Amino acid sequence: MSNTASLDFELPGTSSKEIPARVGAQLRGDFPGLLTVDGEPWHYLDTAASAQKPQAVIDAMARALGEEYATVHRGVYGRSAQMTLGYEAARRRVADFIGANSENEVVFVRGATEAINLVAASWGGTNLGEGDRIVLSMLEHHSNIVPWQMIAERTGAQIDICPLTKSGEIDLGALEALLTSRTKLVALAHVSNVLGSMLDARAAADLAHSVGAKLLLDGCQAAPRMALDMAAIDCDFYAFSGHKLYGPTGIGVLWAREDILDGMPPYQGGGAMIEKVSFEKTTYAPPPQRFEAGTPMITEAIALHAAIDYLAALGVDQTLDHERTLARTLREQLGSINSVTLFGPDESAGIVSFALEGVHPHDLGTILDEENVAIRAGHHCAQPLMKHLGVPATARASFALHSDEDDIAALMRGIERTQRIFG
Repeated sequence: MSNTASLDFELPGTSSKEIPARVGAQLRGDFPGLLTVDGEPWHYLDTAASAQKPQAVIDAMARALGEEYATVHRGVYGRSAQMTLGYEAARRRVADFIGANSENEVVFVRGATEAINLVAASWGGTNLGEGDRIVLSMLEHHSNIVPWQMIAERTGAQIDICPLTKSGEIDLGALEALLTSRTKLVALAHVSNVLGSMLDARAAADLAHSVGAKLLLDGCQAAPRMALDMAAIDCDFYAFSGHKLYGPTGIGVLWAREDILDGMPPYQGGGAMIEKVSFEKTTYAPPPQRFEAGTPMITEAIALHAAIDYLAALGVDQTLDHERTLARTLREQLGSINSVTLFGPDESAGIVSFALEGVHPHDLGTILDEENVAIRAGHHCAQPLMKHLGVPATARASFALHSDEDDIAALMRGIERTQRIFG
């Protein structure tokens, strides 16, 4: 394997300087998971939970698991050295994708959940104390709530909750009013996994920094849909998962400013994160290795590289425009049904949550499955938000770059059938 083998993906017939206008049905052939076992189209509208994988990612991971496989960072033999080059190339690709200053700011983790837990345990355990404040919003995923509750219990810090606007966006005016000199951290979703509402991340960063607080952004729903630039956003921590970015499960990214990582103690202990070990004392490697104990996610990192190349070749901004257009169309069609309640803003990042009167979302999801339509039904790991909305659960349709109007038509047919069944 060369340094770039399996890693720099371009769409057939294009160059990196040529962004093709390919979205929707034109991409379905790239995703082998978009067919049923009978060969019929599968209308996958659950990308906010986990994205389908393009063949380019599957192939990259198969090669990395097969003829190219070896461990990294340790072997003196040729294949290990080549795999190490590929693994670190993936780190550089991530850094470039998100506009990091250096690959040393990119920590590979198992997912965004681990990324947030790492920050909470390491940075939070070092910097939070009795009476300090952590600010979360009403729409956060459980993964951006529970780790802060756990560290608050350990340190004596307190959690403040930022409310939402009537349209379901994080209320930046209310956020400003919550901030005090005791606020040490603000942790917010860049894009809501339930409502699709988008945060003005730079404005949130400016507010947090005005009182000396750090800003962590949960970027799971933003990274697959929005061009990212850490310098422009000016946050302090950014977390996202590979599997929502058309990559594999088992890998995610924590980005943090290099000076912040330098001051954070290790999250876990083991091999690879050390400089020298003795029974008297252990010294630790510099970031990011300090936070990557044990054998890393080798094949997953290489497949994530392929996923980023695939998405970048299509154009992330084009993806956002495409998904927002589909979400707008779906909201308009659902809004014409009297028994449907819509949640969230009129303009969302490709995510639409709704409720059908008299029908539990799980029942709707079951009937839609019979129509080869896959949606999410439940609380979406956002139970405080469900309580705020006054419902136990919602139905959620979330779009991808391969989604199109046929997916919407199939969903609407399934809803009409559900209405007939339930009278």
